[in-house]
Amino acid sequence: MLKIENLTKTYGQKYAVDHLSLHIQQGQICGFIGHNGAGKTTTLKACCGILRFDSGEIFVNGHSVKEEPLICKREIAYIPDNPDLYDFLTGLQYLNFVADVYGVSQTDREARVRKYGDLLGMTDDLSCTISACSHGMKQKIAVISALLHAPKLILMDEPFVGLDPMASHQLKNVMAQHCEEGGAIFFSTHVLEVAEKLCHQVAIIKNGKLVASGPMDQVRGDSSLEEVFLELEESHD
Repeated sequence: MLKIENLTKTYGQKYAVDHLSLHIQQGQICGFIGHNGAGKTTTLKACCGILRFDSGEIFVNGHSVKEEPLICKREIAYIPDNPDLYDFLTGLQYLNFVADVYGVSQTDREARVRKYGDLLGMTDDLSCTISACSHGMKQKIAVISALLHAPKLILMDEPFVGLDPMASHQLKNVMAQHCEEGGAIFFSTHVLEVAEKLCHQVAIIKNGKLVASGPMDQVRGDSSLEEVFLELEESHD
């Protein structure tokens, strides 16, 4: 579903991402872990076509992000760490705007807004103006908007930041359901316990380089993910 081959992105002399390669299969949730500035957001933005990269290639469901950007963007949803929504719209107006952009039919959009609104406990709040919504509510609207066009691959940057325990639980259910239906998810997180329980696969990045990746059980071994992460951080200093 996502194939990253030798991805390289520099800013001046500094490597933000250094020859990174990673494959994520259909039905998989992959957690992306690293300290601030390690290259997680840069990688995610390159995957969804927001950020140009210097060399390497990225394929979404077999299509090149460089050569076929529009096809790729139809297959992708991206949720940044701090979603910027249109505050003057209601939640429902915003969702209809996004559905219009993707050409989602009236029947499909209504069904999906209802489905994910109910799953995230947001249906009754979608009539509120976005400016009146809490951070967690805005995050949920962003998640629903990302799912409206039935993307195959969802990219998320720190999706659990600012969510209360109930909202986090609801989001995990949505993520698991998306993968059960044949999608894939690649998300960055600092919440290692969530990654450990939720992910099939994990990738650990340090200073732009991938220092470990593979099935969660294999990378973790007999330790906790936190222990592995801290050990890798120290050993690569």
